[in-house]
Amino acid sequence: MPAENLPLPSARLGAASPDRGRSKPHASTMTRRNLPGLPEEILLNILSFLEPRDVTRLQAVSRKFCSLFRDNVFWRSICFQESSFLEAFNRRAALLSRGRFPFDYFHPPRDHGGDGDASLGRRVSTSPPQPLVSSNEERNAMENERARLVANWDLTYPGENVSWYDEYIQRHGHITVSWFQLPRTRDGDRVSEPIEARGVALYSPDDPWATTTGSGSGALFAVSPLDDGSVCLWDVNGSKGRRGATYKKSQAEILYVDGPGRDNRRRSKRVDSGVTECVAVDSHRKRAFVAVQCHLLEIDLETLKVVGSESFPWSITTLSATNPTLPLTVGTTLGVHLYDYRARGSAATAVLSSGVDGGIDGFDRLEANDHYRRSVRALFNDEPLPPCASLAQPGPLSILHLDRSGAAAWAGDDIYVAGRFSNILHYDRRKFPSISGSIFSGARLCAMTSLPYPFSASDSEQRRKGQLSLNQVNAIKADRCGSTLVACGEYNTKGSLELYSLRPETTLQGGGGGTTKSDDWMLKNRQTSSQSKLLSVANHGTRLVFSNGSGVLKWFERDGFTEVRRCRIGDCEVSGANNASDGAQPQGLSLFSSMPGSDDLARKLLPTRPGRGGSGAVNENDIVFWTGEKLGLVGFSAKAGFTTDEFEEEARSAEELEKQRAERDYSERVQRALQRQAEDARFVQGLGLGAGV
Repeated sequence: MPAENLPLPSARLGAASPDRGRSKPHASTMTRRNLPGLPEEILLNILSFLEPRDVTRLQAVSRKFCSLFRDNVFWRSICFQESSFLEAFNRRAALLSRGRFPFDYFHPPRDHGGDGDASLGRRVSTSPPQPLVSSNEERNAMENERARLVANWDLTYPGENVSWYDEYIQRHGHITVSWFQLPRTRDGDRVSEPIEARGVALYSPDDPWATTTGSGSGALFAVSPLDDGSVCLWDVNGSKGRRGATYKKSQAEILYVDGPGRDNRRRSKRVDSGVTECVAVDSHRKRAFVAVQCHLLEIDLETLKVVGSESFPWSITTLSATNPTLPLTVGTTLGVHLYDYRARGSAATAVLSSGVDGGIDGFDRLEANDHYRRSVRALFNDEPLPPCASLAQPGPLSILHLDRSGAAAWAGDDIYVAGRFSNILHYDRRKFPSISGSIFSGARLCAMTSLPYPFSASDSEQRRKGQLSLNQVNAIKADRCGSTLVACGEYNTKGSLELYSLRPETTLQGGGGGTTKSDDWMLKNRQTSSQSKLLSVANHGTRLVFSNGSGVLKWFERDGFTEVRRCRIGDCEVSGANNASDGAQPQGLSLFSSMPGSDDLARKLLPTRPGRGGSGAVNENDIVFWTGEKLGLVGFSAKAGFTTDEFEEEARSAEELEKQRAERDYSERVQRALQRQAEDARFVQGLGLGAGV
């Protein structure tokens, strides 16, 4: 029997095996001479009595053990056994068995269809005990009941490639918080203060689809505009150098409104630090788009030069993600615009095409100051402006191109806009700028993402309680007609995590993807999501991850209600914060680590490999985050993460290192001298005094 079809060990149903409390075989005893020759079924059965950390150590014995002991069925069983779903289910069952709730609180599964059984009801109900069944019947019933519970817990989509070994690590393993190198400018031997980053987007030059489908494994860079008007690239996965180090940086002041060499000290001429979605990257064309006040600058990521510009009537507040087949959606203070950079037919770019040699090559030979002056004159041309959707209330903060139903790699024609207004606006690109509908939220939303399958609040609640049968779960997963919109923000000073089911056959007119009489199509979690404002949300593996105003990252299941784990990303006491993987106060931290404002906030989250629609596993990724000033990386490894100080030591010259070493030696000598002086003072203080003193 192959490992994939191996039945799950019945000892793991409901509660831990009674043998888990006894002495377990040591990992070294598993390497006996005849052990590798055992069938895979027996080896996996032996593993069921070991702790997960012992199983991971056994993978280093041989290649066969490494491949076998990462069996998906085995690690899926471990994830289920240690899940909060099973813990809550057993807790409810224990309360029901003691009669703390009325019996009708537990609703038996409807229509098991032969897949379920009544063993769970016998175990948790207060009814008289039923006659004992034979051992084979009882075992089959327990296996069927376990399969039903696993189906209720497993929120993966059909055809989704999941590595359950990596899933267990991301759910229960060690969390490492690393910090990227701080870009600096050198003036001879002097090193200036670090330059702050003003946004972040991911750039994959080797495989452009990697940032969309997660199928790539090549180079990956983080692109960010800096406060000095330059553009910087960081190596995210270490394919071109050291991981987290700066790969290359452009010259300063190319992003300023008046161009290089002018008086750019005023903040109104720089990248607005309050705009989170101020940069978008097209990996296919190797272009980056940076919002600078009311200008949208196009940057060639190979030469790091400005190759295009577009002006808008109001300040840009958000940008959508790029797609090689769709125009870019730009949100300004009072409107939503479509900017088709692929046509290169904008007024400002048309002026550039009439340069010395024409096109981008001709622009590269022009002075940057001339470019900005021509961009301003282009505003007064007679050419009609692109369509613009006016907003009744100012302040869009997030724009989402909704993926097609069941095909996450391909964006559809639906555009959703959220911000400092109470509704989520819906536009159809084919009918733009006419509004197609809206969804009332009531919260101030600042970030959105999507899931390629529909959502039902009632089904989600029943699955969370383990009340659905296998047939019902399979029917829910087979429904691919629709998508789920995930949004986060603030409602009455608290965090709000919201899920909306969107179906193509329904229109949004004051309602959502279902009828206005029922709230089954939406979920607004404003109780357990966060006590502070939510800043960003993203898909991470089979879970949702979001950041809040307290500097905490939280992972929730796709139901938007069940918390998986959390961690804090404080910059102070980095080594101690890395050990606090579950959000608990780590040991050995200073008094200042618990003070408000001592930690950084993740204003934007980006998974390194989205993994949706590609060939790779959905959970083979880390998280890049931006705090508003610098970049960091959240990974899952027992190894310590890298810090900014490590890069600074490499960048220092030999003279600087020698000077720092001398200062450290001097400080140690002074400390030892003070300690000896204190010891002598204590010794002299007691001389000549009697024993009774």
